[in-house]
Amino acid sequence: MKLSTIGSLYPEYVLLGFLAQGNAHGYELHQRLLRDLNQLWHLSQSQVYSILNRLEGQGYITGTVHEQAKLPPKRLFELTNAGREHFDAWLASPTRSSVRAIRIEFTSRLYFSIAKDTDLAARLVAEQITETQEGLQGLVNLQAEIPKDQVFTHLGLDLRIRQLKSILEWLDSCLVMVDSSSLDNLQI
Repeated sequence: MKLSTIGSLYPEYVLLGFLAQGNAHGYELHQRLLRDLNQLWHLSQSQVYSILNRLEGQGYITGTVHEQAKLPPKRLFELTNAGREHFDAWLASPTRSSVRAIRIEFTSRLYFSIAKDTDLAARLVAEQITETQEGLQGLVNLQAEIPKDQVFTHLGLDLRIRQLKSILEWLDSCLVMVDSSSLDNLQI
């Protein structure tokens, strides 16, 4: 199976992002996922190893076996040029304006963009605000077209509209955080 298209909710990009920051063993990658992004991604250690094997088979990473005295050998994973290009394309692409996509995908992108370049992070937040505003307007327009007797359709759209309005407030606070000196205190 090929890596998902850019702009999707797949954890492969998170592992590529960690490896873009430096080589690591599978166990280290899993621990970092638990420590840094545990509210976004829930992967077992075996799932991490399975994804790493798939990424290696696709040429996005390479693994080198390192022998250890009295312990099983470890594989050190490294990002390939193709993996870096694929990750960078994902990092720079927009996230669609759905609550789940913003919660998981955009927040993951924000994590990596802050570590890489605060200007990139600010640009991603600004672009996400625009994307979310457009998505919100689309829902408002759709709601106006739905007949009034379709009560539950209106309720469902109202919920989605309220969620996107709340996300816009959150994105504004993200923009303030990215633009402030508080980034110096982040442990990424």
